Amino acid sequence: MNRQESLNTIQSTKQWDILIIGGGATGLGTALDAASRGYKTLLVEKNDFGKGTSSKATKLVHGGVRYLAQGNIKLVMEALKERGRLLRNAPHLTSRLSFVLPVYSIWDYFYYGIGLLLYDLLSANWSLGTTRVLSKKGALKALPGLSSKGLVGGVRFYDGQFDDTRLAVDLAKTAITHGATIINYCSVHAFEKSGEQIVGAWLTDHLSGNQFLVNINSCINATGVFAETVMQLDEPNPGIAVSPSQGIHLVVDSHFFPGNQALIIPKTDDGRVLFAVPWQGKVILGTTDTPVNTITTEPQPMEAEIDFVISHFNRYCSKSITRADVLSVFAGLRPLVKSKGQTHTSLLSRDHSIIIHKSGLVSIVGGKWTTYRKMAQDAVDNAVFVAGGKKLACKTKQLPIGNWQKPLDKTVRLFEYGNDAAVIRSWMQQPNWAELIHPNYAYTKAEIRWHVEAEMAMTVEDVLARRIRLLFLDAKAAMEAAPIVAALMAELLQKDQHWQETQVNSFRVVAQQYLLS
Repeated sequence: MNRQESLNTIQSTKQWDILIIGGGATGLGTALDAASRGYKTLLVEKNDFGKGTSSKATKLVHGGVRYLAQGNIKLVMEALKERGRLLRNAPHLTSRLSFVLPVYSIWDYFYYGIGLLLYDLLSANWSLGTTRVLSKKGALKALPGLSSKGLVGGVRFYDGQFDDTRLAVDLAKTAITHGATIINYCSVHAFEKSGEQIVGAWLTDHLSGNQFLVNINSCINATGVFAETVMQLDEPNPGIAVSPSQGIHLVVDSHFFPGNQALIIPKTDDGRVLFAVPWQGKVILGTTDTPVNTITTEPQPMEAEIDFVISHFNRYCSKSITRADVLSVFAGLRPLVKSKGQTHTSLLSRDHSIIIHKSGLVSIVGGKWTTYRKMAQDAVDNAVFVAGGKKLACKTKQLPIGNWQKPLDKTVRLFEYGNDAAVIRSWMQQPNWAELIHPNYAYTKAEIRWHVEAEMAMTVEDVLARRIRLLFLDAKAAMEAAPIVAALMAELLQKDQHWQETQVNSFRVVAQQYLLS
C-alpha cells in the first residue's frame, strides 16, 4: 500500500468500472469483491480506513443470538455462514471464542439451552463447537470472574472473534493485490452527470488540497451512517435512509474478569444482551443501543450509557469496577435501516438494504462486520446491473484475505501480520528498531515503520488507533507513546518539527475523548 502510487494511478486512469465511496468494512469488502472479479476499481476514503463505525465493534464475528429471539432466522443463518467463511479466509485475524451464558433458574436452562442449541444447529457445517449445559461449578470454573449469587449454572456456546481494523487493512491490501486502487484522506465533493446519469466524480485530496475528476461507469455509496451526505451530492432531498444508533464499549484490565472465555448477559434493563469479552489482554464491556441525532466520526459516550455498562457488569461479576478502572471508552454509530412504525433502534433490522438512485448511484446501508462479504457481493451485483456492464462471477466466498499460510502459530509475536511478520522481524534485528514505543506494551518501532511504509498510515492516530490498537486498549498509554510515534513517522515521511507537534496535539485531543474524566 503506497499512497503516492495510488494518486498516480488515479490521475493516469481514463475510465473506472466502479468507484466506491467509503473505506470501512462494507467499502473495503466491496473493493475486494469488484477487483477480484476483474472490474477496474477505485475506492476513496475521506479519513483513514475504518475510522468510523468499523473500528468500534465489539470485535465479534457472530450470527446474532439476539436476532434469533426476534425470529429473524434468515439473518441468523446468513450471518452464521458468513462467520464461517471469514474464520476460514482470514484465520490470522480471527479465532473461535467460547461464551458462557449464566442461568438463574431451571426455566433459564430450558429457554436459553434450547435457543442456543437451535443457534448451533442453524450453523450446520459451519458450527464452531457444540453447545453444552454447565452446572454451577462448571460455570464458575469457565468464568472465574462471575458472581455466584443466585447462580444455578450456565450454557456454553461458541462464536467468532477478530480484530476489526487489522482486517480492514488486510482487505485493502488484498484488494490492491487483485488490481484495485485504494486511497485514504480523499473524498468525493461533487458528481459529474450526463443527463440524470452519474458519469464522473470530483475528488479532493485532503493532504495536498488538490482536486481532480475521475470518469466512472458506476458508483457505490458505502459510507455507513454518512450515506445521506453522499446521497445529497446526487440529489438535494434523497430522503432519510438510516437511523443512527450509538453503542459504547468500556475496556478494563483482565484482572477484573480473568480467563479466556466470554460472558454474555442475557437480560439487561433495556432488553439487550451485554458482553464481557477478553481481547488482546484486556476485557471489552458492551454494548448499548441509544438513538442519536448527531452523526460524527468520533461520537461521545453519554453518562447514562457509561453507568449502564458499569452497573450491569457489577451486577453479574464478583469484582466491581468504577469509572477510575476504565482504560478506554469508545463509541460507534450503527447505520441501521429505518423501518416504518419502529421507534426503538434495538428493534431495527441489522440486515442490509440497497438503494438504487435514478442517477445510477447505488447506496448500501445497514448490516454488520460479520456479513460484510455478502453485502459487498450484493452491492457489486447491483452496480454492474445498473450500469449495464458485463456480469462477472463473485470470487470472495473462498478468497484468502491477507498474506498468510498454514500452519499458523498464534503463540508467536506478530502472528497477525501473517507472512509479512518476517519483514518486521528482520527490521527488529537492526539497531534501534526493536525499541518499544511504550514500556508496558510490546509494540516496537519496526511495526510503526511497517505501518507507514506498507499500510498507508499517514497520521499518529492512524497508527495508534487502527494499525495497532493501543488507543482502544489503553488511552493514557497511547497518549504517552504519541511523541515517539510522531518523531519516527516524521523521519519516515520526511516531515518537520511543526508536523510532529501538530500530530501529537491532534492525537491528544482525540485520545482525551477515550478517557473517562
